[in-house]
Amino acid sequence: MQFKISKELIVQVEQLIQNRNDEELEMLLNDMHHADIAEILDALDFDEATYIFRVLDSEKTAEILLELDEDLRENILDRLSPKEIAEELDELETNDAADIIAELSQSKKSEVISELQDVEHAKDIVDLLRYAEDTAGGIMHKELVKVNENWSVLTCVKEMRIQAENISRVHSIYVVDDEDRLKGRLSLKDLLTTSTKTQISDVYIRKLNSVNVDTEDVEVARIMQKYDLEAIPVVDELGRLVGRITIDDILDVIKDEADKDYQLAAGISQDVEADDSILELTKARLPWLVLALLGGFVTVKVLGLFEGAMLQHGKLFFFTPLIAAMAGNVGVQSSAIIVQGLANNTLSGSLFNRLIKEVSLSLLNGVILATILFLGGYFLLNVEPIIGVVITIALVSVIIIASLIGTFIPLLLDKFGIDPALATGPFITTSNDICGILIYFSIAKLILGF
Repeated sequence: MQFKISKELIVQVEQLIQNRNDEELEMLLNDMHHADIAEILDALDFDEATYIFRVLDSEKTAEILLELDEDLRENILDRLSPKEIAEELDELETNDAADIIAELSQSKKSEVISELQDVEHAKDIVDLLRYAEDTAGGIMHKELVKVNENWSVLTCVKEMRIQAENISRVHSIYVVDDEDRLKGRLSLKDLLTTSTKTQISDVYIRKLNSVNVDTEDVEVARIMQKYDLEAIPVVDELGRLVGRITIDDILDVIKDEADKDYQLAAGISQDVEADDSILELTKARLPWLVLALLGGFVTVKVLGLFEGAMLQHGKLFFFTPLIAAMAGNVGVQSSAIIVQGLANNTLSGSLFNRLIKEVSLSLLNGVILATILFLGGYFLLNVEPIIGVVITIALVSVIIIASLIGTFIPLLLDKFGIDPALATGPFITTSNDICGILIYFSIAKLILGF
């Protein structure tokens, strides 16, 4: 049954904290999943959440810490001593511990690391901190199972038992040489069905996907998605096995990338959340709103160039929002398809063929929409046939141009190393609005001769 937080539960927890009834509080929360407890803590104030952290065992609270909202986690960490934080991190895998330490101030980082009880664990965490957070090195685990190619199956099994004690889940058994260079992987089936005297070098699988520590996390996600991998090993510049990345790490990367692209498409320039301060939200939203405002000024200027048309053919004015809206919609549709293809690495063929395909598609859609518009304008709005011709020709032209802009811009941005998701936001909408209105009245002037 799915956990659902209730007001009664929150009141019960608050009363237990107020009465300092630690034993009953611990009994209530210990049987809950750490993600559910994190949801409860998010509903409490900082002092109450910190109190629960001190009541529960660090083995439980360490997992809770990972599920908390960033602001709450930051406030709880501020209230915990370096020794208390270190006790939490001793229970976590290296990459999770490194992520939490990275959120601390420089002085507190050193204090926490010095308080870690497991020296090897501390060394692994420090090693991870030197990698950029958006690389394979920044998201990998140091915990893994590896065996030497020169071992026998019997030795291999003994060593695996020792290594597996500190690992929550064994996805793969990696094979290395004497210099720790990655050679391949070992099948559990082969290990179980092979004589204990057999050398690992005789049975391991040499074909293996791996990534370098400097590989971008989104590229790692693409590789794991393409080959349907649950985990992938990470090697350094010398080919030595230094870690592994699991599917749950990649899900976080995919979610973060999707959130970022969605915000860019909505015209938000920074990574923000609904609970952020008004100042942070303003800084994220304002730049693109200013761009849209400037685009609006340009649109007004373009309309001013055709003031005479407004006076002579007033009905042209009423179709201006329709033309602008269609230009924006078509541009966003085209750019969204291209951005998705770039993100999934599924675009194929030359740019010329891509543009020809987009023009053909736009021409077909444009003719259908223009026919509907002409008939609707003539029978429902009493639009003169000559005005209807102007509007329909303009609509087809605008749809074709908008689709070309929507196709070309994200490809251009990607070529220059700029996130192409930018092309699905206000940038593409504003530019297509301006182009659409300019094309609309230029065609009207050409046909009507004002």
